Amino acid sequence: MKRGQMKLSFGMIFSIILIIIFIAFSFYAVQKFIDIQKSVQIGKFANDFQKDIDKIWKGSQGLQKKEYFLPKKISFVCFTDYSSNERGLNRNFYDELKLVYYENENLFFYPIGSAEITGKEMKHIDLTKTTETENPLCVKNIEGKISFTIQKDFNEALVTIGK
Repeated sequence: MKRGQMKLSFGMIFSIILIIIFIAFSFYAVQKFIDIQKSVQIGKFANDFQKDIDKIWKGSQGLQKKEYFLPKKISFVCFTDYSSNERGLNRNFYDELKLVYYENENLFFYPIGSAEITGKEMKHIDLTKTTETENPLCVKNIEGKISFTIQKDFNEALVTIGK
């Protein structure tokens, strides 16, 4: 009886190894592009939100409800005033968000680590009035969408943010 042998040349084995390496690299590259897209989405949110705040702030009065897009891994966007005590529904986030508070931040992404930036300073916001009933004031990210009410009344110097 003769035994059948399968003979693979060195060139064939080398080709299979190269194909496996190229496929692994392509999966890695796609994952990195998805991560970059999420970073860009967070940066676009921060820029667009600041532009909308500035637009209302420059006027004498205004009220605008705006919707923004964020990665789904961010559960909440919170405004926190560390010059006053915690209160309201999300007061349990207060101490955890304080770990990433350095000096000027007033907007935070929760859970911590869900975004490349943990906190950001949004300018022209009356943080005391915004967090009057809830500190931190957290808005839930629903299916990648988050909406805020941006408001300024007559004789007010700064903008308030609401749900």
